[in-house]
Amino acid sequence: MKVVHVTLRFDAPGGVETNVREVARRLKAAGDEVEVFASDLYDEGRWERRSEYAPTVDGVPVRRFPVYKRLIPGLTMPMMVGLVDALAASGADVIHAHSHRYGHVLEAAAVAERRRIPLVVSLHYHPADRREPTVKRGLLRVQDVGFGMTAYRVARALVVQTEPERLLAAEFAPASKLRVIPPGIDLAAWSHPADDQADRLDLPTEYFLFTGRVAPNKGLPHLIDALALLEPSDARPLLLMGRDWGERRALEERARDRGLGERVRFLGHVEDPAVYRGVIRRALALVLPSEWEAFGLVLLEAMAAGTPVVATAVGGVPDVLDQGRAGRLVPYGDVRSLANALASVVRDPETTERLSRSALERVRGFDWSETVSRHRALYRELAGG
Repeated sequence: MKVVHVTLRFDAPGGVETNVREVARRLKAAGDEVEVFASDLYDEGRWERRSEYAPTVDGVPVRRFPVYKRLIPGLTMPMMVGLVDALAASGADVIHAHSHRYGHVLEAAAVAERRRIPLVVSLHYHPADRREPTVKRGLLRVQDVGFGMTAYRVARALVVQTEPERLLAAEFAPASKLRVIPPGIDLAAWSHPADDQADRLDLPTEYFLFTGRVAPNKGLPHLIDALALLEPSDARPLLLMGRDWGERRALEERARDRGLGERVRFLGHVEDPAVYRGVIRRALALVLPSEWEAFGLVLLEAMAAGTPVVATAVGGVPDVLDQGRAGRLVPYGDVRSLANALASVVRDPETTERLSRSALERVRGFDWSETVSRHRALYRELAGG
């Protein structure tokens, strides 16, 4: 069976990108023929395109297509030039497109309908950012409905990661096509602490950690404000690990204004997996203060590392953290609650340890092997075996 995955960015940082990469390479290892079609866009926030990409990643062939601009300025509708013809000639038994409100999903649907190829779409759904103007939120909602009437009408299956995401998607997509398939983690890679190599970064003895894109929807101003509210006995440095999506300068100014000085440190994107794991494993707590997370793969990584978690109760996060039994949950935007949760990590080690034990037990149910097994079964169901 040949499966073609279609995604905007590939071999780049991000949750969707990790999901596609892990599923594609494991399908390949299981004996399926797999190809990835992606654009030449590396950083959507900065609209940074690149020309030098490896033709294969983890043994999976990757074809790149130029993407010049958004179809509608301000909305997430970049189109890949040449994608339609390439998909039509790909010989795919199944096309699997990723992300919601993106032009390549419409292109994939057009080919799938014309060629009668089963189409799967993983939504990775993100509702309209509450900070957006009312007009833009309305336009994004129109897009939701439009995709439900076009691409999702064509799709044979729509994959979501959690039950909350399924309920949201059912407001505009055919409910009967929705399948919940959570992502996973490479549990084996996280089971050998001795392999971690974070010493080279000269880390503080204790620190709070955020990891992910340093982007507007991650709630990082609230995190800095919460850090400033901590009593001196509870205060710890804050490390931010991840690629800057244009927020670093404003966050540095905010930290200076709050008198935090050198207590906020930016590590940037850490490429080496052993160093990345080490930074997470050594953290006093991983903090994810996002405005929205469809799932939050980094939560699984912290849980597998035995690192306590503090996160906002948004999107799929409560499901991942077992409704607060595997980590501390706080309301989004509630700076005082976030500060109290950080302080409790320091002040209440008994509860912190209990939550971490529960998290370690829960994360054992999330492994990429199970995710890929469910995808393979879905592909075979749709392709008639």
